[in-house]
Amino acid sequence: MVSAELLNTLQGLNRADKLYIVQVLVSELAQQEADLIKPGQSYPVWSPYDAFEAANTMLEVLHATQNQNND
Repeated sequence: MVSAELLNTLQGLNRADKLYIVQVLVSELAQQEADLIKPGQSYPVWSPYDAFEAANTMLEVLHATQNQNND
């Protein structure tokens, strides 16, 4: 939970300092994301290839939408 004191301090900063804080936080978040992927490990990636059930669901939704627009 972010303290009210911290928020008040951040709101009191000038524009350049606020941008610097944002840059530091985004950089830290990006580093944490990069740490999630470990070298030498495999990660499954979903592909729409042979996803017939998903294609059928999308087709049903498309038909339902077209039917609603025609009514």
